[in-house]
Amino acid sequence: MLVKQLSVFLENKLGRLAKVTRILGEKNIDISALSIADTTDFGILRLIVNKPEEAEKILQENNFAVNCTNVIAISVADEPGGLAKVLQILDNAAIGIEYMYAFVGKNKDEALVILRVESPVKATEVLERNKIRVLTANEVYNL
Repeated sequence: MLVKQLSVFLENKLGRLAKVTRILGEKNIDISALSIADTTDFGILRLIVNKPEEAEKILQENNFAVNCTNVIAISVADEPGGLAKVLQILDNAAIGIEYMYAFVGKNKDEALVILRVESPVKATEVLERNKIRVLTANEVYNL
């Protein structure tokens, strides 16, 4: 149930983000979700792609600093309080969240959320026990 996420270190220079996306596009690697956290001098681009191992290798070959981490993708009811319910479940289980971001899925009534948590295996078990749908890696890579 764990999804591989690429984290790419980027200098805040004109064209760096465009270069990453161009390189991936040229190799037919599809981006399902992304998030950028930045400071004055650099940023961290987090990507969910359909071929994470291949993307990691290609980006490293093009002199990008890349790290692969495991995250969880969940489906949350697209309604007021939908995300709060899930976060409360994790809080009750004493599972801390390092970061999260959302992306668009195909189903109208759901929001898809990427979570980086302290204990992904424990979090997956807790979420499933509480009837929260945890997406498989293949489901996410094929969005």
